[in-house]
Amino acid sequence: MSAVNNQRIWSTGFTIIFVINVIINFAQYMMITLVPKFAESLGASAVVIGVVTGTFAITALAVRPLVGPATLRLRSQWLLAGTLLILMAAFILYSSANSVTGLFVARLLHGTGMGFLAPVTLSLASQALPAERMAQGIGVFSLGQAVATAVGPSTGLWLLDVIGYRGTFLASGGLIAIAFLMTWALSPAPPPARTDGTSFSWRSVIAPEAVVPAIVIFFLAGAYSGINAFIVLLGESVGVADIGTFFTAYALTIVISRPLAGRISDRHGLAVVIVPGMAVFGLAFVVVSQAHSLAMFLVAGVLSALGYGICQPAVQTWCLISVEPARRGIASNTNYIGVDLAYLVMPVVAGSIVSQLRDAGASAVSSYQIMYLSLIVPVAIGMVVFLAYGRRSLSHQTNNPNDRSSS
Repeated sequence: MSAVNNQRIWSTGFTIIFVINVIINFAQYMMITLVPKFAESLGASAVVIGVVTGTFAITALAVRPLVGPATLRLRSQWLLAGTLLILMAAFILYSSANSVTGLFVARLLHGTGMGFLAPVTLSLASQALPAERMAQGIGVFSLGQAVATAVGPSTGLWLLDVIGYRGTFLASGGLIAIAFLMTWALSPAPPPARTDGTSFSWRSVIAPEAVVPAIVIFFLAGAYSGINAFIVLLGESVGVADIGTFFTAYALTIVISRPLAGRISDRHGLAVVIVPGMAVFGLAFVVVSQAHSLAMFLVAGVLSALGYGICQPAVQTWCLISVEPARRGIASNTNYIGVDLAYLVMPVVAGSIVSQLRDAGASAVSSYQIMYLSLIVPVAIGMVVFLAYGRRSLSHQTNNPNDRSSS
């Protein structure tokens, strides 16, 4: 235990990539609640809103075959800098969109950047962490997203009232520009090890060891994507003001719970937090489906944080420790293939449920509530997959934390 405690998380490299991650996520969450509202203002139906919300996953998935090989051949800092340039261009396109088609194009470019962003930043963070504190370190790193979630959506909605959609999108792009400049503060990493030949291999795209956790995160992220896509519209349908505080409750709970969950995972295994987290996450959808007041939405936000907010970094850690350090970029890529597929499929499914219920005569409120209740199903499937296929391999990996760190 003392050996673990003596390992330092907050190295200079980790601190810089943590701050970059906070800035990027703040920019993302400033506009994440605006995209569905912007699409609706352009005349989009619930199905089209779901399609637009998940569109970025199309190009994110399309570039995934390039991410793994790129992490093996290029310095991570260069990849991150190039990715941020793509995101800046996407935010400029958001600000100039005058139709659903224009918004669709912006989402496609956004997805191209996102296809590289998450695996690269997660890989950079893992490289800066000691193996003995990987779970806690990844949990701390993911707090950057939590901090952004706490204030980003509310800030975006506030800026919408002050400077409109286009100004808010440009402000988000400005934050991405700041993150781009900060990449040059990262210490130069050694060049990646050369690979034999230039032939393509599917193992440079997907880590077989990380497939099961990627399947689990597909179902969990798919359920959570329904919250991102429609929670603001549900809140407005039931007449709840300040629905953006749902994300604040979510984020503040994560800030408190994730470091503790990370320490528990490092000492007792990831399964100790994953299984209860899934159960609590399922409960969150029950609460959302019955929410008619801000207080109930805040309770749902807390439960979502104790559920998905804890499971997400735990499953990410599971992916990373399943391979040797040199292949963590590929393992991270595998994890985000699951996330991208979830964000591509589930918002469309959720939007279709709402539209079909509306066509059948249900009210907007009832349609959203039934849709959220149905999102318990993917959470339950994720738990079944984990219990059936994941616990044994995860137990071996967490009981032998140094097996993969000696290459």
